[in-house]
Amino acid sequence: MSVTFVIGGSRSGKSTFAELKAKEYSDKVLYIATAVITDQSMADRVKKHRQQRPASWQTLEMYSAFRNLINKNEFNNSQVILLDCITTMIGNFMVDSKLDFDNCRVEEVNLLEKKIANEVKELIDLSNQYNKKLIIVSNETGMGVVPPYYMGNYFRDISGRINNKIGQVSDYMYFIFSGMPIKLKHKGEMVKWPQDF
Repeated sequence: MSVTFVIGGSRSGKSTFAELKAKEYSDKVLYIATAVITDQSMADRVKKHRQQRPASWQTLEMYSAFRNLINKNEFNNSQVILLDCITTMIGNFMVDSKLDFDNCRVEEVNLLEKKIANEVKELIDLSNQYNKKLIIVSNETGMGVVPPYYMGNYFRDISGRINNKIGQVSDYMYFIFSGMPIKLKHKGEMVKWPQDF
């Protein structure tokens, strides 16, 4: 089992790179799509992603309750799990929470972040337990301007911390810049920070 973390900016080519890595590993791939179709733009994006994936891949559209994967044939018959992507998953959790981010208590946001982190840890632990190679895709949200509103700030901060944790436990990590992969971490090359997930 190994965890490969693929991170980059929006439209950087990270999904395409992650899919190429999955093909390298096996043809038995389970693609976990975290996107929820909310408008025509998102529907078009999802359609394009589907078209570029091999027809033989299994797909599950979900972003929570990963513990239930063990009851799904798609999971049990796969050798590689590809989750795309973490930041979309975080956004879904934030919307589902119904929190008023302009007025809620910081403790409520912290609990939400912990819930998201636990879901990600669940997927990593499950993949490890069942000997699956796991590829996780995420957006790097900390290199742009500071959002001028609370929800955007919380989203950026939660994304940054979750990405940080995934980076620490990953065996391989790539940053995708304008379609070009830059290897940041290879198993055994980097000392992990003393930080729990």
